[in-house]
Amino acid sequence: MSQRRPSGPATPRAGSRRPSVGRTARPLRAAVLGVVAGAALLGTATPAVAVPPPPPNPTDSQLGAAKGAQDAAAAEVGRLAGLVAGAEAELERYGVQAEAAGVAYEAALEALQLAQAAADQAAAELQRAADAVAAAEARIATFSRDSYMKGSTLTSSAALFDAEGPGELIQKAAMLDYVADNQIDVLGALEVARVRQANADATARAARDERASAEDAAEAAKATADAQLAAQQSAYDQVMTQKAQYEQQLQAAQIHLLELQGARNAYAQWEAQKRAEEAAAAAAAERAARAAAAARGNSGGGSSSGGGGSIGPVSDGHAKPASGRVSSCFGWRWGALHGGVDIAAPIGTPIYAASSGVVRRAGSATGFGLAVYIEGDDGEVTVYGHVNRYFVETGERVSAGEQIAEVGNRGQSTGPHLHFEVHPSGAMYGGQVDPVPWLNARGIFLGGCGG
Repeated sequence: MSQRRPSGPATPRAGSRRPSVGRTARPLRAAVLGVVAGAALLGTATPAVAVPPPPPNPTDSQLGAAKGAQDAAAAEVGRLAGLVAGAEAELERYGVQAEAAGVAYEAALEALQLAQAAADQAAAELQRAADAVAAAEARIATFSRDSYMKGSTLTSSAALFDAEGPGELIQKAAMLDYVADNQIDVLGALEVARVRQANADATARAARDERASAEDAAEAAKATADAQLAAQQSAYDQVMTQKAQYEQQLQAAQIHLLELQGARNAYAQWEAQKRAEEAAAAAAAERAARAAAAARGNSGGGSSSGGGGSIGPVSDGHAKPASGRVSSCFGWRWGALHGGVDIAAPIGTPIYAASSGVVRRAGSATGFGLAVYIEGDDGEVTVYGHVNRYFVETGERVSAGEQIAEVGNRGQSTGPHLHFEVHPSGAMYGGQVDPVPWLNARGIFLGGCGG
């Protein structure tokens, strides 16, 4: 594999190269190793960096209790959401009923006002009839008084004969005609007026009483509807308050669970880092011992193979993408798909191509920070996310087991790890499947997640 400078946002270390297999050590390197070995034998080797103290490690019971609290709060929020929906429907129903009752009350009030106006009109007609009767009675009384003063037995003829002259005769004749004609008319009009007034007054009073009764019923219905609406509004407000309280509890439970999970992940990463540092120290000691042995038996031209970290173990044409502990599995959680498997490892841990193919994308990726996408020879796409640095370019061909990047903690990440995805359909951004069975079928075993 050819050497190339690491690419990506991080500035590569001066003189760094991607290591390759089978490179012959130079004499200067052998001499340096001999010096280092001698220093180790003399006890002057630089001590290993002390591992920081372990972070808190929540117990399984604490995580289970937090998960149970979250589930209980979520269930209560769901139950109250159903109650809120029902309360909203009832509130709408009572609102419609109260509105209809208000309209009916206004209509009844208007009808009562019209009936009262009819009753007032009938009273006015009665007053006019009474005035007409009084006028007629006054005229009759005048005529009767005149007749009495002239004699109660005075007939029309006698009254005419009693006239003292032609002028008076004509005047009395006209008076007798007027009394004869109008006496009957006045009495008849009086009777008609009394009948009309009685009928109009009775009708108006009956209508007024009926409308008043209807107005009372409409007012009572409106008051009942308003009371129901107010009660339902209170019930709706109560259930909304309860829902808000449980939503706060759910949020607090989710935050607590995430904190515990974050602490657990941090502890696991600490353990992984501790093991890696211990392994690195052991490997350094072993190399120093081998170098010392080689220096003791050196005839002046010793060599050692360089690199060894640029190619991962390959099985059946595929390689394990990274070494570390599986910290999160493929699957749905909190309504979202975790489309890959997370392998926790210290920053800088090598990342290898799981299969041979062509790099389709390398660089910034939303959510991953930095990521590499490789289209394999079989058509599948493998994704490597949250990398710290990447060492390949778009369009470049890579082989299974070739180092393409190193583990990082970029993007939406809670700790150093590799997010590894497999898209068998060849889609760049969809069609994910569980990577563990996919790797198992190719002789690669990560451990964890049922694998």
